[in-house]
Amino acid sequence: MSEDLVERIYEAAFIPEQWPDVLQTLSDISHSAAGCIGIISDPAAPKFAASPLIIPVLDDITTENGWLECDILRQVASQIPPASFIYDADFFPQDVLDGNRVRTDRTRAIGIGGEVGTFIALPTGEVVLFTLERWLENDRPSASELAALNAVRPHLARSGVIAARLRLERANSMTSTLQRLGLPAAVLNGAGRVLATNQSLDALDDVFLPGAFGKLLITDATANRLVQEAISAGASGSFLSIRSIPVRGNGPVPRCVVHVLPIRRSAHDVFSNGDHLVVAAIPGHRGPAPSVDLIGALFDLSPAEARLAVALCSGRKLQQFCADSGIRYSSGRTYLERIFQKTGVHRQSELVALLSATAPLTLDAGNEA
Repeated sequence: MSEDLVERIYEAAFIPEQWPDVLQTLSDISHSAAGCIGIISDPAAPKFAASPLIIPVLDDITTENGWLECDILRQVASQIPPASFIYDADFFPQDVLDGNRVRTDRTRAIGIGGEVGTFIALPTGEVVLFTLERWLENDRPSASELAALNAVRPHLARSGVIAARLRLERANSMTSTLQRLGLPAAVLNGAGRVLATNQSLDALDDVFLPGAFGKLLITDATANRLVQEAISAGASGSFLSIRSIPVRGNGPVPRCVVHVLPIRRSAHDVFSNGDHLVVAAIPGHRGPAPSVDLIGALFDLSPAEARLAVALCSGRKLQQFCADSGIRYSSGRTYLERIFQKTGVHRQSELVALLSATAPLTLDAGNEA
């Protein structure tokens, strides 16, 4: 075991882009084909980094939502981890290995057989998984190859703990930034477990409640169902059901609007700051009208519906909007009914209060950099 490798393992904890090079070195010293590190908070949506050979396989599985069919990941998330690297055929039942077609149908074609791996349960409730893909002609690892990997395992485990802690710090940093903008916010992992919240969201205890397994619940049952559906859709890679969700208070005016935003692509590396950002916007006093594009995007309104919504928010009457737009009053009423359905309100006063929560943000002078 070289000091250079150990240094690079700890460097990767702080700079995730270094993992592919570290994993390739681990592959070389164990005479393996490729290496991978994954973090599992939800077995259906793991995050990973890998050496080049195996990346296309992992990308294909992710694109096709194939992790939902992977029994091995579910077993890893529920098993007590052994304190060493192990050969998969010596740990998992044969029927589980045989059923792992989501992986083997892709890896056998490039000459890869089984895996050598180890997994570490983190204090955050997540599991870090290190795997080395074995060449078919050199499938079962030798005692010396396992010894070489076990020599660096303590460093890999500590690096995983460090990276997980930094992940939470980045989540806290995100929510703190939104706090300064006046936005209550929470960062969730793929399973909907809360990683971080800010003080503004914590203060909304009549809206947000802690749930079982560290989840975030909404007191409004309808809004809670929509929020949980949005989180589930994002975890499976589909964002079609994600939209802005009004949360009712005791009166007719929405208490707030909850936006569920997926954190993806460049914002999402193997130890990223979460999978979902939940932001609550509070209706306040009448301010500048939100833009037509913003309203249309948030609530899935057609251009005509968005223009009407903004006009009403600006103080114009429905009759005036219809006359100015050259449309019949009955058509305007149809637009308004569709807007009510999509935003979850029933009166124009409720709609105006709701849309006030989407007006452009302005920083107080004391908060400006």
